[in-house]
This record gives sequence, C-alpha cells and structure tokens, in this order.
Amino acid sequence: VIRVNSQSGKGGMAYIMKNEHKMDLPRRLQIEFSRVVQGRADTGGGEVGPDEMWHIFEAEYLADTGPLSLVSYNSSSHEGRYAMTATVRWQGVEHDISGEGNGPLSAFVDALGMIGHEVNVLDYTEHALSSGGDALAAAYVETEIGEGDDTRVLWGVGRHSSIVTASMKAVISAVNRAAAAE
Repeated sequence: VIRVNSQSGKGGMAYIMKNEHKMDLPRRLQIEFSRVVQGRADTGGGEVGPDEMWHIFEAEYLADTGPLSLVSYNSSSHEGRYAMTATVRWQGVEHDISGEGNGPLSAFVDALGMIGHEVNVLDYTEHALSSGGDALAAAYVETEIGEGDDTRVLWGVGRHSSIVTASMKAVISAVNRAAAAE
C-alpha cells in the first residue's frame, strides 16, 4: 500500500503514476508534480489516492482548456532541417504560424515566437503508453518560458498516438501552465 499525503516524497507518487497510470515521469518532473500533489494534500487535509492523483495530474498537465491550443499542423524536412506550419488558437483567436528547426519540435517552438511565446526546451523524454498500431505515446518537456526576469522553468506533458503531436501538446501544456501562473 502506497499512501501519499502532504509529507510524502516523490518516490511513492512516481511509483503510483508509473504502475497505475503508465506515466514514467522524468525525475525533475517528479519533483515538480510532488509539490503539486503535496499542495493539494495540504489543502484537502488528507491522503491522495491513485485516482485522485491522476485527476490532479490531468488537470495540471493534460487539460485542453488553456489559452493556447493546436488546431492543425504540417511539417516537412529537407537536408536535415525541418519546416513547420501550424494553426494555433491563442486566447480564442486562430493564428497561422511557421518556423524552422533541427526537428519538428524545435520548428514548432520557433513558430510559437511569431505570437510572442519565447520557449526554450531544456529536456525532452518520451515513451509508449501501450503497444500496437494505435498505441498512445507520452512526451514530457522541461521548458524555459519567457525572457529576462519573467523566465519560468515549467514542465509540460502531452499524449497522442503521434509522438510529434504529443511533443507539441507537451510544449502547449507548459505554455498554458505559464499563462495560468501569471
């Protein structure tokens, strides 16, 4: 039996997330998420079970309710460089953006600069959540968002059957978390 309360460390939380929910969180994300779980346990005055922990994780990292969302995208590569065009919705308004990079994710991050989002990917991890042709993938990105004194380091998480889409959703998750913190 693993019990998670306001005094718990990240080990029990990471074990539950991996074994109950198939999410193998990177170490620094474990640290960040354990603070979120501990805060909720403090507020709720008790223990957090596996189902409640999943609901906290979903609300914090996977909710599609933030001001930034992905509508569509297209990427291509030529001689080791990637080009990305995407349509995103920022605060209810659709924007067509484009960028370039050494991979689809770096091209997407470059494109987000067109609408004022300065994002730097510090760490990236991915894994399959299931097997087979319709398998889901999880992507985790540690990002630095903003510039100067307004810089924040936040994790984002994305899930999708396409690892590229999951990665883009992870960046969007981090941007939305930064916007929620402002």
